[in-house]
Amino acid sequence: MELTPSDSAPTVPLSSSGFRNVRLTLAYDGGGFCGWQIQSNGPSVQAEVQRAIRQLTGEEVAVYSAGRTDSGVHALGQVANFFTGSPIPPAKFGAALQSHLPPTIVVLDSREVPAAFHATFSARWKRYRYVIDNSHIALPFLAGYSWWMRRRLDAEAMHDAAQLLVGKHDFRSFETDWPNKVTSVRTVFELKVFRQPLCSPWLRASAVPPAVAHSTDDTLIFLEIVADGFLYNMVRSITGTLIEVGRGNRTATDVRRILESQRRANAGMTAPAGGLYMVEVEYDRDWQESVPKTGH
Repeated sequence: MELTPSDSAPTVPLSSSGFRNVRLTLAYDGGGFCGWQIQSNGPSVQAEVQRAIRQLTGEEVAVYSAGRTDSGVHALGQVANFFTGSPIPPAKFGAALQSHLPPTIVVLDSREVPAAFHATFSARWKRYRYVIDNSHIALPFLAGYSWWMRRRLDAEAMHDAAQLLVGKHDFRSFETDWPNKVTSVRTVFELKVFRQPLCSPWLRASAVPPAVAHSTDDTLIFLEIVADGFLYNMVRSITGTLIEVGRGNRTATDVRRILESQRRANAGMTAPAGGLYMVEVEYDRDWQESVPKTGH
């Protein structure tokens, strides 16, 4: 049911500035979009969200996101914010906007946040997941949502090599068309590669490696990466490089040399967009505060 300001739901008072800052958590299928950001060459997620807000409130607003996902990339927990003078309670915006959005974009949560909150600049860290379908025969319902690799990959070797990328480094070797940023230095807090059953690629949280390295169903391989920021095509370039390790064509030593070379041409291919998911964005805690404590 479409919600409008005239519905019976109680309204909340506006701030002294006359506007409230509303935070949205979004999930979307990126296959039909040219990415998050508004582009002249096709539909974008940002344009759809801004259109929905305009239809609901009559306001022309700018919607800011935690990250500008590329064409074909999906989101399980994209975060966005916008300012509105609408009397609709912020917690009701999710249901209200949903009736104006295509089914490929879903509002998971809406809430009011302080005026200083900015989805892009307030983020402490972000998690991305790349999904590899490592079944012998490609599963049709995973087309566009994973990268099929028929040959069985050595996920443990991929994981071991990936640990060389954890920490603060210049990642220009894994950035398309460098330089795209003021600096290519980023801090990777966690990078794991492990097998998972078919049921879990769309979890909106950290995926936990199974206790047994090779379970009955280990069709999928996840690459999970957490960092304070990402360069253009960084995750997909890292994935393409680690795939070569999984195939036995490169070693962990090669990955170290690629990182140190600071040359994109030395790294592997850019993995297809459809296997990549923005999983979550953290605003309240630094990574060290987010890691579960162990021991007594």
